[in-house]
Amino acid sequence: MRKQIRQAITLTVTGVLLATGTAATAHAAAGTPVRRPAPDQILPSSTPSLARPPAQPSAAQSPSPSASATPETSPTPAASPTPEPELPSGTATATSFWDGATASGKPMRYRTIASPYWPLGTKVKITYRGKSVIGFVEDFGPAEWAVAQHDIPAIVDLSEKMMADLTGVRSNTVHVRFEVLKWGTGRVYRRSGTGYDLAMGRS
Repeated sequence: MRKQIRQAITLTVTGVLLATGTAATAHAAAGTPVRRPAPDQILPSSTPSLARPPAQPSAAQSPSPSASATPETSPTPAASPTPEPELPSGTATATSFWDGATASGKPMRYRTIASPYWPLGTKVKITYRGKSVIGFVEDFGPAEWAVAQHDIPAIVDLSEKMMADLTGVRSNTVHVRFEVLKWGTGRVYRRSGTGYDLAMGRS
């Protein structure tokens, strides 16, 4: 019974295959084209396309490091210090004096000198024939008439002790070399008159 059933199935399948082959052959003989799917019905390929790497910027497009960098600024040179004005010096006539009191209020002493133009406290170097002493302006003088009566204005008055030390004579009038070493900060007797430019080193 089973054998008969299997034979019947085999015959049936064989018949179907023969019928299909016959139909295909008939279509080919008659020139009927085989129907192909429309282009819009073709499914896209599942194979992924190779991605194109992004374009690298060219050297011309790459920003130049020096273009974006902040330019360096050169340091400003320090200002040179203003030179101090030269202190006056020159040759003048020196006279001598001795008083009990001085304009500065200090007692008369060996280093006391007087000047009508230099401020009180000014430190002055006096040189006579190679010998030098240091004095300080502590009094005012000589008077205008006394300054003007000499061939070179008498802009400095030395204590009699200083004059004796330099010349051997207490009361004397000589030509000396003067050098202002440091300005004083005290009062000034006059700011003009005979010998003022000499005292300020302007002649």
